[in-house]
Amino acid sequence: MGKFGTLEERVRCQFLMNKVMKVEDTLDMFKDGMNLGWSGFTPAGYPKAIPIALADYVEENNLQGKMRFNLFIGASVGAETEDRWAQLDMIDRRWPYQTGRNIAKAINEGRIRMGDKHLSLFAQDLAYGYYTKDTKSGKLDVAIIEVSGVTEDGALIPSASVGVIPELIQTCDNIILEVNTAMPSFEGMHDIMVLHAPPHREIIGITKANSRIGMQCVPCDPSKIVAIVESEYTDKGRALSGADEGSIAIAGHLLSFFEDEVKAGRLPHNLLPLQSGVGSIANAVVGGLAKGPFYDLSVYTEVLQDGMLDLFDSGRLSYASSCSLSLSEHEGMPRFIEKREFYQDKIILRPLSISNNPEVARRLGVIAMNTPIEIDMYGHANSTLVGGTRIVNGIGGSGDFLRSGFLKIMHTPSVRPTKTDPTGISCIVPHAQHIDHTEHDLDVVVTEQGLADLRGLSPRDRAHSIINNCAHPDYADILNEYFNMAEKDCLARGVGHEPQLWDCVFKMQLNLAKNGTMKIKDWDVKLDLCE
Repeated sequence: MGKFGTLEERVRCQFLMNKVMKVEDTLDMFKDGMNLGWSGFTPAGYPKAIPIALADYVEENNLQGKMRFNLFIGASVGAETEDRWAQLDMIDRRWPYQTGRNIAKAINEGRIRMGDKHLSLFAQDLAYGYYTKDTKSGKLDVAIIEVSGVTEDGALIPSASVGVIPELIQTCDNIILEVNTAMPSFEGMHDIMVLHAPPHREIIGITKANSRIGMQCVPCDPSKIVAIVESEYTDKGRALSGADEGSIAIAGHLLSFFEDEVKAGRLPHNLLPLQSGVGSIANAVVGGLAKGPFYDLSVYTEVLQDGMLDLFDSGRLSYASSCSLSLSEHEGMPRFIEKREFYQDKIILRPLSISNNPEVARRLGVIAMNTPIEIDMYGHANSTLVGGTRIVNGIGGSGDFLRSGFLKIMHTPSVRPTKTDPTGISCIVPHAQHIDHTEHDLDVVVTEQGLADLRGLSPRDRAHSIINNCAHPDYADILNEYFNMAEKDCLARGVGHEPQLWDCVFKMQLNLAKNGTMKIKDWDVKLDLCE
């Protein structure tokens, strides 16, 4: 019996009780090279019992590198599963997003083949069969899905996230359920709409963040369920660092901007549905809103972090829609459980294909707020690749919202430290080394230094605004010197719409790689060109 009830209470479809087995009895179902689908979205609602048992089996039998799988998961999951699998060389391919030191290291060393994708597109492309088109069956081999329970007719009640559960059911004939009794049932919190492929795709009729358009559970053919195990593992949700001085300043700039937009009549008094990305800065911005002047707020996002509970408790947030309830293990989730009756009626959990759907974001007029690695002076943003080559996590859902929102905002510290220089990395650069979000996507850039409103500005005007409002004082003169050089040279040659000097545009980043800081002495370069 788990902390929150028994397996018999959770599995209400009685004939499925014949599928119940011990975790170790499922291990023979897994063979090297299989395509596996997992539930989960951020460290919430992901299978734990079977992945941990498989990792133990590989480690105990020295099978590292001999049992490798292709993983297809809605987003990142707990480090005790996928990151441990990476450490044991159990992953061949991984789509579309990940988090963890070992898995990122293996990807960057070429030992894991990762594909990055906008999350809303990943969900639909999985259902279209794009990721299994080269397999004999055209389907995933096994889906492992964590659930809170099973209804009388075999439908699945997801746990703390929905992710790509509907798509896994569509693309897999062999499903193993992990019924989690270590966490409370989340029954009633979900709104499930299963989308069909074109030309039969439905209109998604969400007109408010709290619109309910579907079912409270995921329909599933019970004959696909080959095993059921009980899981007594809790989600390992990540704790976020407290708001620092810079994050608080960013939140202050954004609140002032929202107040001005309300006064100008471009936003209603309760703003528009908020989308906030993952991370400490995003959490700090939400924390700032919890002390701000706006009430009757709504949220339409992909991840609810601890800060959203503050926003509910402040009386400012009326309801929230998300794909995942990604709360910290020791603070956020216990807090949610303690006041579950208060929170659960205000939160809707949806499939990834709905929570991140551009159609809905455009209709609702979502205010999108996300954090990049770097932004260049024209408004291109890099969210994924440090130095243009080393992947951090993936693009996630930022692009889903940044191309479809009412206001598209990127917030970042103006600088980050290196080992030798506390302001050694400028997050504002002449040109991003990798571009995930183009200049056409962003409306607002904000750092602790200030806010640049890019709406209606030409590229050269955007450069002035970003450098002068958002760059750190250690870099503002350096960046302005580069821009003035580039503008003078390119205009003289009649190619000055978006000036760049390609022989020196990356000098700041090259200096970082060589000397541990982006602070350069001058912009002179020496190039040996083929004669």
